[in-house]
Amino acid sequence: MRIPKLAITMGDAAGIGPEIIVRALSEEETYRKCHPVVTGDAEVMQMAVEQLGSPLKINAIENVSEARFEYGVIDVIDLHCVDMTTFRQGVVQAQCGDGAFRYVKKAIELAMAGEVDGTVTAPLNKEALNLAGHHFDGHTEIYAHFTNTKKYAMLLADKFLRVIHVSTHVPLRVACDRVKKARIIEVTELISDACQQFGIPHPRIGIAGLNPHASDGGLFGDEEMKEIIPAVNELKGRGFDVTGPVPPDSLFAKARCGQFDGCVAMYHDQGHIPFKVCGFQWDEKTGKMQSAEGVNITLGLPIIRVSVDHGTAFDVAGKGIASPSAMLLSIDYAAKMALSKMEKC
Repeated sequence: MRIPKLAITMGDAAGIGPEIIVRALSEEETYRKCHPVVTGDAEVMQMAVEQLGSPLKINAIENVSEARFEYGVIDVIDLHCVDMTTFRQGVVQAQCGDGAFRYVKKAIELAMAGEVDGTVTAPLNKEALNLAGHHFDGHTEIYAHFTNTKKYAMLLADKFLRVIHVSTHVPLRVACDRVKKARIIEVTELISDACQQFGIPHPRIGIAGLNPHASDGGLFGDEEMKEIIPAVNELKGRGFDVTGPVPPDSLFAKARCGQFDGCVAMYHDQGHIPFKVCGFQWDEKTGKMQSAEGVNITLGLPIIRVSVDHGTAFDVAGKGIASPSAMLLSIDYAAKMALSKMEKC
């Protein structure tokens, strides 16, 4: 079986992206799952290696064909975006925003050309991105733009919980108006297909209500009756194993306990809050974040894109304490999706 090639973007150089990539590529198991190549700046990656006291070597290259894909060596497609004489960790800088954008664009180009089988993204900073003149809301919009994708959705996933959203970055008043039958069906199809790529042949999908108690038969709103229930009925008629609308205050707990393989949330915070409560683990003894598990997968694209579901963490950048758990999980999900796609070809 061919091992998939994954392009890993370095993210904002001033954040924890370089550090968590080095930590993830310090694991020999990573190289059993994939052939990783970083799109970024070789000098920044070398700095991260030195700050961590890692024995890994940086192999600066220009093309994927030059990559060694060898444990102990980090292959970096060096885009020379960061001036190390003016670079500062933990600070918003336009040059880092520009670099983060260019690393992503390069990864997309490699995937679209078939030079890599999937992409994994380290976090970027939206303020730095816009300071550099790249006016996108984030990774998802960049990917949609450069792959010419009109219909896409965000899937959050960890080892036990998978959540897709009917809408994401819109005001709450607008989000309620976007709860429509067609969109609910669309995202349910996407998460069902994704679960199959993860190795779940017959996924069970729970669909959330919008209102408290899923409206209690119309007492607290009519979106369930008008849009969600008709969507559920049509999906059932087409053979999908769906349940809903499930009251949102119990859906995610049931999924966490194994009743559902995936969940459909009606808006951004409805899905993000329970997911992050479960995935972010705080260590009371050290007073630090022990782990921040969870990945963000963009579905509907012609290429694979998986990202850590946390930010640049400027406050801890360069201190050697950032957890690589989300990066490791992102690589794992991307490798599984790439293998599934390769097997179908």
